[in-house]
Amino acid sequence: MKKDAPRIGLFIPCYIDQFYPNVAIATMELLEKLGCKVTYPLGQTCCGQPMANSGFEADTVGTATKFIREFAGFDYIVAPSGSCVLHVKEHSPKIAKLQKNQEYIQAHIYELSEFITDVLKLDSIQGSFPHKIGFHASCHGLRGLRLASDSERNEPAFNKTLQLMQDLEGLEIMELTRKDECCGFGGTFAVSEEAISVQMGKDRIADHLDKGVEIIVGGDMSCIMHMQGIASRDKEKVKLMHFAEILNQVIT
Repeated sequence: MKKDAPRIGLFIPCYIDQFYPNVAIATMELLEKLGCKVTYPLGQTCCGQPMANSGFEADTVGTATKFIREFAGFDYIVAPSGSCVLHVKEHSPKIAKLQKNQEYIQAHIYELSEFITDVLKLDSIQGSFPHKIGFHASCHGLRGLRLASDSERNEPAFNKTLQLMQDLEGLEIMELTRKDECCGFGGTFAVSEEAISVQMGKDRIADHLDKGVEIIVGGDMSCIMHMQGIASRDKEKVKLMHFAEILNQVIT
């Protein structure tokens, strides 16, 4: 590791911590393989997004304050979740007594693929992954963080996550019919509007299956969890993976 390696505060959202720790481990190992000095602050907890999405943003002052105190002092904060990064970056309540630290954190927090492409300046990662994949672009990352182009805008096509995977030997990225459609999770939307949420998830999975996809790949485990549950109940023969697991696997 280089002496001037960036010091990363690894932010792991609570649903990854509780249900998908393998994604957290893959993220940490991947960043270390790319030359970063990674620290996992043990006192971190929920960023407050579930409460804010349910209309209780004022009640997230405590989680926002704790987040700032846990992650102040790092060069960058990186997370394998676009939705949680967007919440911290744009939707956390302002904490006046910690304003300077909060503004610094909001300017230096990145979703994983965004950090690798925009900060580490890597165009792609070399390796072998001989599978047919379909990419699910989660709404917060797509339309909030602008991790990829979307169909609502007249702009050149780009996708920061797929950019990193484009040179993997044997990889086939299947073109979807509706490549940037919501999977229906939407946090508490999946609870309050269960029937609509499930049907949206079924539609997204069907689009991938119609194209012969072996693995549905995404950058938000919340969306992957939603689709994985539906695919499992419907006994669909398709795997779901976070892109960090793939990139970490191919780098030796």
